[in-house]
Amino acid sequence: MNELGQVLITKASGERQPFDVHRLRKSLMRSKADSDAIQQVIVAIESELYDGMSTSEIYKKAFSMLRKASSSAAARYKLKAAILELGPSGFAFEKFVESVLKSDGYSTQTNVMVQACVKHELDVVAERDNVVCMVECKFHSDRKKYSDVKVPLYIQSRFKDVESAWQKMPEYEGKRFEGWVVTNTRFSTDAEDYGKCVGLTLLSWDKPVGASLKQRIDEAGLHPVTSLNTLTVAEKKALLEQDVVLSSALCHHPILLDKLGLSKTRKRKVLKEAHDLCELNEKVE
Repeated sequence: MNELGQVLITKASGERQPFDVHRLRKSLMRSKADSDAIQQVIVAIESELYDGMSTSEIYKKAFSMLRKASSSAAARYKLKAAILELGPSGFAFEKFVESVLKSDGYSTQTNVMVQACVKHELDVVAERDNVVCMVECKFHSDRKKYSDVKVPLYIQSRFKDVESAWQKMPEYEGKRFEGWVVTNTRFSTDAEDYGKCVGLTLLSWDKPVGASLKQRIDEAGLHPVTSLNTLTVAEKKALLEQDVVLSSALCHHPILLDKLGLSKTRKRKVLKEAHDLCELNEKVE
């Protein structure tokens, strides 16, 4: 405990901080679980809290209890973990980022080739309101890893080369260009400072405040298939290999599950969870 008698918990980084019940409640509320379930989780965790308890231990306890109360609430709660499961190649994360940008009103393309001083393959090109964005995605399967300053330094040099080529293309006449880097974890302080200095947009899990990747996902109601608790790890991998990244794809196209060889009962359970998660009202057949 600290001098104020507060219980200190240990973050993934090793940093210790006072346990904040309001922060826990806020994260549980994002799961859209009912108020009774949320209160039960909080009471249970506070009763088992001890000095040095890890945030991952708190998360596992909360997830386990939510899963018993509501599969879809548990799926929403595990969003960050579900994004980490989109690896290891990072291609599925690129498709997921594309979906987030589409939900923000951008028209998008993935894996775009641009010949400038050298040839560049761009993860995502997004366009909205006369602005064309070169979006590069940096995926980490370990939540402890982060993107240091070398990442935006490298992306900025690529962006300036691509920008010089775009400025010569008739279809881009009169348009403005932006460089983006999107990661599912975080950027180092130096990386953030460099991005601000050169005008490079850095989008991480919890920054910029008010428009972070987490907040954009929550507002758009987008959840990857890896969120679904009714699917096994192997089944999620099989769907990702079919380029099925969003849970909503299963709601609109249930036939996508056919290649998994699920029984009718399991298929109904998966589709029910997907519909609940995506907040759709269609009846699962």
